[in-house]
Amino acid sequence: MGFVPAAVLVSMIPGANQLLGLRNAVRYGMAPAMIAVLGRLVAFVVFIGLVVIGLGAVLTASVVAFTVIKWAGVVYLVWIGLVTLRRSARESMTAAEPPAVDSRRLAGQEFLVAITNPKAMLLFAALLPQFTAPGQEPLALQLALLGAAYLMIETVVALGYATIGARLRVCSRSGSGTVPGKVRRRIEQLTGACFLGLAGYLAASSA
Repeated sequence: MGFVPAAVLVSMIPGANQLLGLRNAVRYGMAPAMIAVLGRLVAFVVFIGLVVIGLGAVLTASVVAFTVIKWAGVVYLVWIGLVTLRRSARESMTAAEPPAVDSRRLAGQEFLVAITNPKAMLLFAALLPQFTAPGQEPLALQLALLGAAYLMIETVVALGYATIGARLRVCSRSGSGTVPGKVRRRIEQLTGACFLGLAGYLAASSA
């Protein structure tokens, strides 16, 4: 019973993936944003699998592995931030709706942001074992079930963020049915700056 509120609290904390989901919903709509979330969930399945087979603790204790993943994450967040800011500067104040996007590309972004986040690996390696019960079901099965429960919670929370983004998209529509370029550009500027801020935070962190 203690796992669910802990998992909900952890999942609701704004992070790079939640910010990305919000931005995707504002820019492209609810459906593409939620399809993209599948990329994040795939990355989390990888982390959960490592914990289940016992490699999670090994990787989190490895300075080399943590450092490589950390700086890959920093570089990718900086790249997303700069691309987002450049796009905001390029778009006209009266730009029409963005063209249809390939949801697979958005899912790839979600996957890369999640898989290069060492703190996500630390989260699963530290959180899941705390709620296992020695002497009952096999430990691997307990970890897998807890991981599955976390994935469901993450999906619901991601839906909440995407809903907020979709509402912002609707509320900022003009009479012609498009998101005004000025509103969209400000959102892009804010999210781009947040990505760069998250990259700086990750770079400065030591664990």
